[in-house]
Amino acid sequence: MRIPASWRAGTLPRPRFYATTTSRIPQTIIEKVVQRYAVDLPQGKTVKAGDYVMIRPEHVMTHDNTGPVISKFKSIGATRIHNPKQLVFTLDHDVQNKSPKNLAKYASIEAFARQHGIDFYPAGRGIGHQVLVEEGYAFPNTLTVASDSHSNMYGGVGAVGTPIVRTDAAALWATGKTWWQVPRMIKVELKGKLAPGVTGKDVIVALCGYFNKDEVLNGAIEFAGDGISALSVDERLTIANMTTEWGALAGVFPVDDVTLDWYERALKRLELRTFSTPALSASIPPPPEHPRINRARLDALRGNVLRSDPDAAYASHLVLDLSTLVPHVSGPNSVKVSSPLPVLESKHIPIQKAYLLSCTNARASDIAAAAAVMKGHKVAPGVEFYVAAASSEVQQDAEKHGDWEILVAAGAKPLPSGCGPCIGLGVGLLQEGEVGISATNRNYKGRMGHPNAQAYLASPAVVAASAIKGYIAGPDSLDPAALPPVGAPKFSIVTPATDSASSTATAEAEEPVLQGFPSTFAGPLLFAPQDNLNTDALYPGKYTYQDDITLERQAEVVMENYDPSFAALVASIRKEQEQSSSPSSGVKQGVILVSGYNFGTGSSREQAATALKAAGVPLVIAGSFGDIFKRNAINNGLVCIESPELVADLTREYAKDGKRGAGGKDGELTVNKGHNVDVKVVEGRVEVRWPTGETRTYKVGRVGASVQELWICGGLEGYVLKSIKEAGPA
Repeated sequence: MRIPASWRAGTLPRPRFYATTTSRIPQTIIEKVVQRYAVDLPQGKTVKAGDYVMIRPEHVMTHDNTGPVISKFKSIGATRIHNPKQLVFTLDHDVQNKSPKNLAKYASIEAFARQHGIDFYPAGRGIGHQVLVEEGYAFPNTLTVASDSHSNMYGGVGAVGTPIVRTDAAALWATGKTWWQVPRMIKVELKGKLAPGVTGKDVIVALCGYFNKDEVLNGAIEFAGDGISALSVDERLTIANMTTEWGALAGVFPVDDVTLDWYERALKRLELRTFSTPALSASIPPPPEHPRINRARLDALRGNVLRSDPDAAYASHLVLDLSTLVPHVSGPNSVKVSSPLPVLESKHIPIQKAYLLSCTNARASDIAAAAAVMKGHKVAPGVEFYVAAASSEVQQDAEKHGDWEILVAAGAKPLPSGCGPCIGLGVGLLQEGEVGISATNRNYKGRMGHPNAQAYLASPAVVAASAIKGYIAGPDSLDPAALPPVGAPKFSIVTPATDSASSTATAEAEEPVLQGFPSTFAGPLLFAPQDNLNTDALYPGKYTYQDDITLERQAEVVMENYDPSFAALVASIRKEQEQSSSPSSGVKQGVILVSGYNFGTGSSREQAATALKAAGVPLVIAGSFGDIFKRNAINNGLVCIESPELVADLTREYAKDGKRGAGGKDGELTVNKGHNVDVKVVEGRVEVRWPTGETRTYKVGRVGASVQELWICGGLEGYVLKSIKEAGPA
């Protein structure tokens, strides 16, 4: 990674301009949108996958994590918001928490918003991603980022939405821009038409379950194919939302007649939203024009809808035949496992809790689908069914059409509009030994409650039917005769993904070495034989919004959901190191953690990186990393190295049955066999001394100069502070 020179020189941000190209180089929709929002590009530069660019996004959203971003913003010495209209605050995660501490936190965020003229949406207005779509912050052919991993959802309306982390958000507040590496482009072709009773949720559950070998990891997905036209915008939002769980950094649908018609209806709603009696609208002056969803903007969109060039390049091309898909259920406790509903239904898996909530499937159409199933029925004895609308506007719609009343009358327990149980906050969490089925997006172990609970994901109709019957089941209205044969749908990979690791390593080998950066990271090696070790495992959600938690406390709870003994093990090793070793010039001592592929997948919480670093892990080696985690790590001075060969050797030698996912051969979750490792980051080499006395050497990519510079500054926060000081007074 190389951050542009204008940042290193501390140059103040310029007014935004759209970069343009003079040469005809084919681009995808996503590359074209990024081109519009890229700044400080060389003249004539065409943005392509793999490029590191400075972006000035249309909007940047933060939610309950706004408090820590404010702290970061102030700590770097910033006093002025670069562009207040770029920012949006939405309080949505811990809305059930009425403690004085949380209410004071919310009040301080609102006060900051008022002080700086920032758009603010209080607790109860809705989940931030839904609000951004309803209020036009996420708009077709624009780039909007959020300090939350589910910003992918904006792709459902043809926007490029991608996650950033808290430190990025602070940098954006101060400068209006941040760095981004354009992901590899992946085309996902949806063919055919869904059978009656099969939904958008089934599509993404199937995609996650059948393309489950990291085919889209850290990529930007462009959806295409003749099957898209029959998908509603709500279904597209659901699919785009869960491209996060699939491993992608963006999931974008094309802007078509379905999209444009949806915005026409949205515009009509906005024209009536101030009228207590719509029938009187003709006699009342029209309301003020909405700043983002208005006739002029819609007409401009119609006249300039972006399309991918026919010869645009894609790293991979995946195909799913929608006509062969039956309803599917994800889990338990993994989105990479999905099963046809009839298969699970035949097993009569009992449930204790059901959930219809979250930014994935709690829109008006979802609530209506659940109400159609629940009408005339009651929630089964022994089952708790929780429902929360994605926003206050959604709830008003559901109440207006009678759907909300049907659910409550059937025994559903309403919750305030917000994230709630989906993030493991508030009432209704899964208890030890319980089984739950949810219309949310994540069923990671421990996310929605106890680590020893089981969570499944399904469509709103299946969740409602399961709540009625007391076990995982489909609605009675589902006609087997109208469905394709039960089993896996037809799916294929037209073009295999290309591996650019070698070219990346070559580019990094040419990077200079900066003074102050360690030439070697050294210490005992711990091996966590697990792929997809997610951020909930690295740092439990229940601690995420405790804004006053110290780094020392983070170190005590790191990896708690994966291996409760991990923190104590690292602490004991670090104590021995401190007592037995003397400081060596150019060597950074610590515990070196090695794990499998897609390390750090999941949410955007920065603590997953800061907790490891605070515990004494200065460097992580993995087969591959989740991109958001890697971004958090780089921004906070935690070094990440990829070495598939070392992971393969450790897996073969120490993982149970030679496979990652079931712990070590002795049943341990963290393997500690006395290995010692020297990571020669300057030379691109890892030397591992095995317990037998053998030393094995692994070639890895070198750490680039810009990452070194961030490490020397203590992370992006320190880097921005340095830039502000170099730039002088505003």
